[in-house]
Amino acid sequence: MAEQSDVLDEALDLLCDTGPEFGPGLSNHGPMAAEALYTLGRAEEVVPWTEGYKRNLQDAPKPGNPIPPDGWREALGNVKRVADWAVFFERELDQAPWQQIVNTWTAEFAPGMVSAATHGIIRTAHAARNLGRNETKERLRELAQGLAYWAARYMTVPGLPDRGGSRLPSAAIEDVPVQSVEDQHQLGLITHRLLRLDEESFGGVINMVDTSDRDAFLSDMTETFARAYLANVNDANSIGLIHCVTGPSAVRLLLPYLTPDVADQACAHAWQAGAAIYAAFGQRPAPESIATVSNVREDIIDQAVFTQDEHAIKFTEACLREYDLHGSNVFLAAAVDASQRLRS
Repeated sequence: MAEQSDVLDEALDLLCDTGPEFGPGLSNHGPMAAEALYTLGRAEEVVPWTEGYKRNLQDAPKPGNPIPPDGWREALGNVKRVADWAVFFERELDQAPWQQIVNTWTAEFAPGMVSAATHGIIRTAHAARNLGRNETKERLRELAQGLAYWAARYMTVPGLPDRGGSRLPSAAIEDVPVQSVEDQHQLGLITHRLLRLDEESFGGVINMVDTSDRDAFLSDMTETFARAYLANVNDANSIGLIHCVTGPSAVRLLLPYLTPDVADQACAHAWQAGAAIYAAFGQRPAPESIATVSNVREDIIDQAVFTQDEHAIKFTEACLREYDLHGSNVFLAAAVDASQRLRS
């Protein structure tokens, strides 16, 4: 897709003075949704949508306490240092190619795939795909912001990889221990619900799956979580279940820049992250049947754009990306459902 008057750089400039969160800890989706709109072929919508979305946002915090190259772990997970983290990664990007930075820090942060309800990995992945089109100062700055958010909101869920599993996610999801309905009905952000996962019940989940065939694994995983979305979705849990797909699917966008060992690590933790969100919002791994979707691609995109909702736009782009690779109708059904639920 050819560049169309650098609308993505214009959108990133519009957002450059906004913070990574607003309201009660909600993630700023502006850069991610703008890039998704462009990927969906709606370049003309990028700047108007961004201008409207920006009205919801808060000003960017100011840096004040530089993070040293040899002391960054002390600042990991400290959201008050997010501006310091942005300066840290701008410096990193001055010293090495951005592709190398993506690989290096994905290796460090992969265990925190759920950070900011997976928005750390998602924002980083959208920024990397955007840089793959054209390397500009605006896109490098956005990559620094994505990595900074991943670092500042860094958190993990129980379980460390110690052996390879033998199953694909479509089989393994049957054994993911879900939270009780009563626990799931408690209010709170996605990250608050993830804090309720415990080592005894959830710790082994990461070691259930075989990631050796990364393409097959990612396709099976995203389809599995799209099925879980359709099986469980209601108006109260749709946003949570959307991230079962958009978070893990973001790893696919980073694969071109990851060494094999880092890619394997990222895939394992992507499964862990998606399973964690499913455990917090789902009860049934798959619906009894999938409705046939007659909508053509452009109609599905039109529905997402009509909502003006950042989650509908990002989810539709992720679902169509996975559909284009392997053609499962599940992705179309999930995208259509989300747009209908999130319509303004």
